[in-house]
Amino acid sequence: MDRGRTARTRLKSLSQIYAYFRQNHTPITFLSPTPYNLLGLGRWINKFEYINFFDSFDGTHPKITVPREHGPHDFRSIEDVNNYLLRHKEVRAALQQRGPGYLLLVMFDEETEALARELGQKIALPPARLRKHFDSKITTTKLGNAAGISSAPNTMGRARSYAELTKLASTARLGSDLVVQTPYGDSGRTTFFIRSEADWKKHEDLLAKEELKVMRRINHLPGTVEAVATRHGTLVGPLQTDITGFAEVTPYKGGWCGNDVFTGGFESERKAVTKMAQKLGDQLYKEGYKGAFCMDFLIDTDTRKVYLGEINPRVSGASPMTNLITSTYGGCPIYMFHLLEFMDVEWELDLSKIQQRWAEFDNWSQLILKYPVDRVEMITKAPPSGIWRMDAKGEISLVRKSIDWFLVSGEDEAFYLRVYTAGDYRYHGADMGILVSRGRFQTDDRKLTPRALAWVEAIHRQFEAIPVSSPSQPVAPPLHTANKMF
Repeated sequence: MDRGRTARTRLKSLSQIYAYFRQNHTPITFLSPTPYNLLGLGRWINKFEYINFFDSFDGTHPKITVPREHGPHDFRSIEDVNNYLLRHKEVRAALQQRGPGYLLLVMFDEETEALARELGQKIALPPARLRKHFDSKITTTKLGNAAGISSAPNTMGRARSYAELTKLASTARLGSDLVVQTPYGDSGRTTFFIRSEADWKKHEDLLAKEELKVMRRINHLPGTVEAVATRHGTLVGPLQTDITGFAEVTPYKGGWCGNDVFTGGFESERKAVTKMAQKLGDQLYKEGYKGAFCMDFLIDTDTRKVYLGEINPRVSGASPMTNLITSTYGGCPIYMFHLLEFMDVEWELDLSKIQQRWAEFDNWSQLILKYPVDRVEMITKAPPSGIWRMDAKGEISLVRKSIDWFLVSGEDEAFYLRVYTAGDYRYHGADMGILVSRGRFQTDDRKLTPRALAWVEAIHRQFEAIPVSSPSQPVAPPLHTANKMF
């Protein structure tokens, strides 16, 4: 599809890959509510641009297009936002002006695929049907079994009552302290901790309708890695520990709200996670899936054994940290290899040497800030995107404009990416923005660091809002149905 190059050129070195993307003439567009997941990738790839719903940079980012608004919208998912964008006349005109190219998205469905075809855009990701198949926690477990990867002790089946659940668990010798998951959805909203019939009753209406994955509850450290399954093997990004469930950052019990990426410690676990992701990626490729995926894992803190968690077959919330580390310290963003799988180009490199380049890096963290208060308000003032600095008193100020996080110079600075701004409504669970900083935001024993808490409080102080009490005020979506915007 690249009109400026010979399609069958074989790339055999990183230098040739760099040159290929610098000279790329085929439009590549990341279309999503925000630019967050692939922000900064345009540094490496010519003709790479963004189309977003939220204007995080007030029109100052040279490669971001945000269409003008036309009234209120009742979005329930990223797919809803993306389909709205692809139907918007300004977006359609922009894509048609750019010409046939590749489209990257976090989430999409069959409607998205049809809209993209109308516009001459090829989605550079596995089809929605295949993604949905692998997105199931039930399928993930079976896929791991086929690849020789262990999941936490579990069984799968249906239960219409607590008695049937305990029978399932007893047969598999899982005990009575259980973790129960439904097949689809964000783990923070589809994972249930059940120790009694009262716990079951709280969620019975949902659980009785679904096939369930039932696990023994273990003491664990959760984490994730992003990987890319390619024709030559699977590349794996840096290990990231998950930051989950902190009430200051998210209203969702157990909900994901960030990641720490750090070196030092967990040496045997890092090797086990990397090997697990490589085996999983190779198995995915055999079954028709290629490109980027996110693998969640659990480290049993009692035995130090590593277990497979779930797969997110998509661009994910781990993508920003993965691309930052692999590009800044290893010289090559991992997503270049994702794109090579979908563009008409031949390539062949020693992946083990690429993998070694990503072994050493500085510590980085990200926090996803959701509105933790149960009320609806209209925002009248919001902090702009850019690099902020914190003084000794915990007060922050914007020190320089920036369109990504690469220029954060120390732990007293953080890049803030704004989502909601003046005129928008904030509600319980709304994604307000993202913080990216050097250093760690979480301790080894899984507590937010004082610095992390200070940053969260300081950002929230930058907002001003007024109560909304009119009959036409927006209604916040139910917590179990609303999808995050990343």
